Amino acid sequence: MDISDSTLYPVLRRLQKDGALSTYDVPFQGRNRRYYSITDEGRKRLCQYIEDWNSYKETVEKVLTGGFENG
Repeated sequence: MDISDSTLYPVLRRLQKDGALSTYDVPFQGRNRRYYSITDEGRKRLCQYIEDWNSYKETVEKVLTGGFENG
C-alpha cells in the first residue's frame, strides 16, 4: 500500500497525542530516527476498532447476501 509521508506522519502524531503510541528517538548517521511503539491504551483502541470493523463487515455481508429477513 502506498502511503505518503504527508498522510502517515499526521496520523502518527495524532495517535501519539491521544496516548495510543509512544515514541523515542535514536541518533543515526547524524540524524534522529523516531521509533513508535503501541501503548496499552493503543492496544485497547485497536481491539475496539477490530470489533467495530467485524460488526460492520458482518452487517454489510448480510445486506449483500440477503441475510436480513424482510419485515
